[in-house]
Amino acid sequence: MDLTPGPRALDLRDRVVAFMDEHIRPNEMLYFEQQGTHGDDLWRIPPILETVRAKARAVGLWTLFLPPQLKEGGLSNIDYAPIAEAMGHVHWASEAFNCNAPDSGNIELLANYANDEQKACFLQPLLDGEIKSAFAMTEPQVASSDATNIRTSIVRDGDEYVINGHKFYITNGLDPRLGVFIVMGKSDPTAPPHLQQTQILVEPGTPGIRIARAMPTLGYLDQPTSGSRMFACPRRT
Repeated sequence: MDLTPGPRALDLRDRVVAFMDEHIRPNEMLYFEQQGTHGDDLWRIPPILETVRAKARAVGLWTLFLPPQLKEGGLSNIDYAPIAEAMGHVHWASEAFNCNAPDSGNIELLANYANDEQKACFLQPLLDGEIKSAFAMTEPQVASSDATNIRTSIVRDGDEYVINGHKFYITNGLDPRLGVFIVMGKSDPTAPPHLQQTQILVEPGTPGIRIARAMPTLGYLDQPTSGSRMFACPRRT
């Protein structure tokens, strides 16, 4: 198997590195200064981030992770790998290029499976960098890296769905730009173990969500790019 990135991928990698050298590395300390400390400044978006994001989009270094199936001229995993490696040298660089998780994975999910209305409401704003997204899977009571253990229930009630569950470690969960949760839950507990689960789109302002607290990861409240959030239901969507 040939794992050599193509010429276009290497050119993009070089452009990303040059952009980082000019706009990101010189502003690393400014980013953290503007981000502020714990307390009143929690979840503040550093203005330098938005400035750099606008510059990256203007020069076409934007949502580079999309594969050929979803974007004309998109990149394969092999081609994107050296670009992602370069971004990984600075904590917030991937977000500057609109390539940070969980938005990158959520964008691919929406591009593959969302209907036209959902794409207009959530996918396009994510592609434009106007909102953030979160993937709510992990639960405190179970080993939820195995989705068959998930306990959150998703029950249809007429034209609505009732969701009951407790999630935590939700990246982007407290980001003020958050526009959508993708929530993993069980919609058919009678089905075979690997066919019980589904994912549902939930807007942050939907009645019934209760935010319990911000949660540290490895001793840090790392915001806003990796904020954590807990919410509990019941709720309808």
